[in-house]
Amino acid sequence: MNTTKMINLSGLVNFLSRSLLRLESRLVQATGLDRQLAPALVVQGSSLFPQPLDDEREANELTTEPSFLDNVFWMAAPKKRRTIEINRTRRRDETKLTKVQNNIEPCQECGHLKQKHTLCGFCYEKVRRETAVIRAQIKTMEGKPLNGPALETVVLYENEMPGEADKDKRIVERNRKRPSWFNLY
Repeated sequence: MNTTKMINLSGLVNFLSRSLLRLESRLVQATGLDRQLAPALVVQGSSLFPQPLDDEREANELTTEPSFLDNVFWMAAPKKRRTIEINRTRRRDETKLTKVQNNIEPCQECGHLKQKHTLCGFCYEKVRRETAVIRAQIKTMEGKPLNGPALETVVLYENEMPGEADKDKRIVERNRKRPSWFNLY
């Protein structure tokens, strides 16, 4: 019961200190004695703000009572240095470590490792290179890569002959053996 009252009391004190600081800053701005503008307005030093005499200053210092707002400036600073053990545990936290991937399997075509439900990077690169060669061959045949009429294209490799269904199609001939992954139909 006492701890909840202490927490509520400390929260109230914290709220009051912030409210008083806000009130003080607004009053300073309203009176025109804004702390940020005062150094820009100083021309001849202390003549801008009248300074009390030494006797008055000593009397004011003796009569001012300490306030709980005097200690506001040191409240937000760290009180103790973090130990090396705590720093290491924060640095090597489990959430910051690389997660282990359990969805890696070998490719059925080439044997390279790949993620499940994705294309193998090695096989994709083979297909990309072969497709680039075929496109370059079409470009040399027609002048530009996509300049020709919209026809279906048939790629014929060594020892292959065009069939009856391939008469109205664009035929690209390659001087090599058909790759195992490139099906005829």
